Amino acid sequence: MQILIVEDEQEVAAFIQSGLEDYGFSADIANDALQAQLKLANATYDTIILDVNLPVINGFELCKIIRSRYEDVSILMLTALGSTDSKLSGFDAGADDYLIKPFEFRELIARLRALNRRRITSPSDTVLLKIADLELNLESKTVKRGNQKIILTARELALLEFFMKNQNKALSRNEITEKVWDVNFDTGTNVVDVYVNYLRKKIDKDFSPKLIHTISGIGYIMQESED
Repeated sequence: MQILIVEDEQEVAAFIQSGLEDYGFSADIANDALQAQLKLANATYDTIILDVNLPVINGFELCKIIRSRYEDVSILMLTALGSTDSKLSGFDAGADDYLIKPFEFRELIARLRALNRRRITSPSDTVLLKIADLELNLESKTVKRGNQKIILTARELALLEFFMKNQNKALSRNEITEKVWDVNFDTGTNVVDVYVNYLRKKIDKDFSPKLIHTISGIGYIMQESED
């Protein structure tokens, strides 16, 4: 795995690079957004480890830039900003995972390996997922309900895909978190609930039947039935 570390604190960047190399990874360092973009333009990386507090262009903005240009690269945000709002900002920007400093190096390695497994997994033969009049094209990443095209963020799209691949199955918040975000959030976080509400407003609010249902004490289920 070829990794780019985007971190403005040189000692921290060197520590991460050294640790990754001990585990057999190859890692380069960029100390700001400009260096990162230059390296991305001249080399191919599988994963980017991205700090938030960068000079000039912060990590959230850089993440958006990278995601718009390099769809296949995995982005892991590694930052001291650990609030739910910060995590949501990271995922909204296009991050695939979010790890808070200080961190256990073994956890960083585990998350990098999980991201790599997701990246290299062979695509499913199923291109079109359907439930009621809702359709998700996995190839073009387009969503429509009836004749209306629906625009989703990358994270909303991943959540919808997970729901549609698990129709009529009760899904706990922990299971959704692990499968859609590849992370375990702190107990009590409402990230999943926030994103389910985002998704409901776009695919359910003005349509019938409702497709995403709450299961008290468990989580959610996607099924074709009237509330």
